[in-house]
Amino acid sequence: MSSILENEKAPPSGAPAPGPTRGERWRNNARYDLPASLVVFLVALPLSLGIAIASDAPIMAGLIAAIVGGVVAGSVGGSPLQVSGPAAGLTVVVAELVATFGWKATCAITVAAGFLQIIFGLSRIARAALAIAPVVVHAMLAGIGITIALQQIHVLLGGSSHSSTVENITQLPGQLTSARYGDVLVGAVVIAVLLFWKKIPGKLKVLPGPLVAVVAATVLSLVLPFDLDRITLDGSLFDAVALPSMPDGPWLAVATGVLTVALIASVESLLSAVAVDKMHGGTRSEFNRELVGQGSANMISGLIGGLPVTGVIVRSSTNVAAGAKTRASAVLHGVWILVFAALLTALVEQIPMAALAGLLIVIGIQLVKMAHLRTARRTGDLWVYGVTVTGVVFLNLLEGVIIGLALAVVLLLWRVIHPRMRAEPIGSEDSGRWRVTVEGSCSFLSMPALTGLLAKVPAGAHVTVELAVDFLDHAMFEAIDDWKRHYENNGGTVVIDALGPVDMNAVGASPPRRGVGVASPRGFAPWKSWQPRHHDTAETTTPAALRPVLAGVSEYHRRNAAQLQPHLDDLRDGQRPDSLFLTCSDSRIVPNVITSSGPGDLFTVRNVGNLVPTGKQDVSVEAGLAFALDELEVSSVIVCGHSGCGAMKAVLAEAQADTDGSEGAVEQWLTFAQPSRKAFLGGHPVARAAAELGFDEVDQLGMVNVAVQVQTLGRHPLVGAAAAEGRVRVAGMFFDIPSARVLEITSTGVSYLDHVPT
Repeated sequence: MSSILENEKAPPSGAPAPGPTRGERWRNNARYDLPASLVVFLVALPLSLGIAIASDAPIMAGLIAAIVGGVVAGSVGGSPLQVSGPAAGLTVVVAELVATFGWKATCAITVAAGFLQIIFGLSRIARAALAIAPVVVHAMLAGIGITIALQQIHVLLGGSSHSSTVENITQLPGQLTSARYGDVLVGAVVIAVLLFWKKIPGKLKVLPGPLVAVVAATVLSLVLPFDLDRITLDGSLFDAVALPSMPDGPWLAVATGVLTVALIASVESLLSAVAVDKMHGGTRSEFNRELVGQGSANMISGLIGGLPVTGVIVRSSTNVAAGAKTRASAVLHGVWILVFAALLTALVEQIPMAALAGLLIVIGIQLVKMAHLRTARRTGDLWVYGVTVTGVVFLNLLEGVIIGLALAVVLLLWRVIHPRMRAEPIGSEDSGRWRVTVEGSCSFLSMPALTGLLAKVPAGAHVTVELAVDFLDHAMFEAIDDWKRHYENNGGTVVIDALGPVDMNAVGASPPRRGVGVASPRGFAPWKSWQPRHHDTAETTTPAALRPVLAGVSEYHRRNAAQLQPHLDDLRDGQRPDSLFLTCSDSRIVPNVITSSGPGDLFTVRNVGNLVPTGKQDVSVEAGLAFALDELEVSSVIVCGHSGCGAMKAVLAEAQADTDGSEGAVEQWLTFAQPSRKAFLGGHPVARAAAELGFDEVDQLGMVNVAVQVQTLGRHPLVGAAAAEGRVRVAGMFFDIPSARVLEITSTGVSYLDHVPT
């Protein structure tokens, strides 16, 4: 018995060798993650210090948040290559919270915000945070950047920042007149290094620009005889660890602060995770898990005296660019910051405040991205962008974002519920024929515009109202119907032409719903499904027999000609089709529809029964083959039959009656199908395969006929030679009309064409 169990547990013979062990994987990844973590550490260090200063928080709070973000969010979060820490996006919010409640109470708010983020993640609603309009997020970051720059320019000039943007602007001229030149020089060095660092040639670019800028400015400040304000630390990293205290203030304001921090931190982290996923081809982010990780990091950071934590795109992109493979890089970067903060804090106290001010000014300016402005202008969202930025800068972040979101929603509703409408005469002004076109979503909100448009149509005309709508409520339907009835009572005629997916007969019978899908293109649908059936006695210039064709031409000119013209313009000098498509003359077969092809793709030859007479007995087919292969150099020849073929019915009926039939033209032509009839009666394998799929005898014969015509082409002197040389491929297809599906016909079988060719 033991031997049987051992055999069951043993891998089968030929099984692939087991993959690397966990230790081997760790060693393989460590050669990428270790150096990447050092690069991210060097980038994060000065940024964390600068963000703490911009947030009016203790300096060590920035380092604590960087440590916790790296270790906790890096270990627990769902985005393996994202690096978390204090972010510029929350500086304005944190500074306002510190001014209102104090630092320790702000830490309590950070803890509560982290708890809320964990609830978001466990509720699996992370993706809902991505529903915020990107233009609002971009404008929010731009507003934060402008606010930071306006604050820190005072510090760079040797002064201190003010509590409001208005004060920072109005006090700037006075600050310029009393500027301290040593601070200006040090800050300018940082700005210059950051702006020009990307242009530095060679291997120096491996070093992070912010670190180089701050180190260079610090060394310069120590060499030059300037009395500069420097960073002051109240004790060590461990002295900065402190428990939070409960906020003393209005609980509504506290709840607002908690929600603001939680939402901004969540949205910024998720947007950063999405951006990071686009930068690498590894494991994708788990957004709900990422929120749990971010929330855990914020709870711990707030509990021990750190700033709020978010995923930071600057550090994350650096991590990916440095070659990181796993989350170990983010965790290790937090460890390096811990080591530095515990052992080398004396170096931090040598950094001039003006150096960090220069760093923050550049960070703030970089949050205003010209690419986002161009996108907002291109998409028509520039007003949303501008209003959001103004609100964030001059009111506060929450109010600015709310105003921006409200404006974005209003603009979206306007675009969605505002249909495009136009009324125009068909032909000349005095033709007596008008067309009214309505496209989009039609609700009672559009009623004033539509009724005003309909009022412009002159009385007594023949009017076609084209409703290409995906939503139509009962009020709008009644307005159109009332106008139609009133207009016809005054001598005019009105035809309602529903082009969209809305069922006009169902309007008013149930609550309105947006139509699913789109209307069938007029080029696909038969005339009878869309051309109005009315008798206009006043119309005498167009013969009744030609009206369907001419109406179709008019529809083509109005709806398709403009879209088709650029493609036809490319074909003005000649055609170069890919395939010769030989099919039946049956009106139900539209080769370009069933092959999703357009002008210039198919060279089509049609006859009754899609036949290829042997011995060059039909000059029309022979001319088509010769021209397609010799002149057009097609790469394939396709024979396509179809279900319910009248020619096959006639051939089958002849076989069953065992008569020669009459000598009419059709009967004479169908003698070329005798080889197909004999193959069918002889039990051709294609007939058996078709029968197994449930097709009747007529369709079985139709499929056998395709297989026989393909064989005939293979023996054809011209086609056979081209096929032997590899210049052309011959294939068979069959269009099943009831299911609108295409099948492949080979010499021995039948199969549905469901696969995507590669």
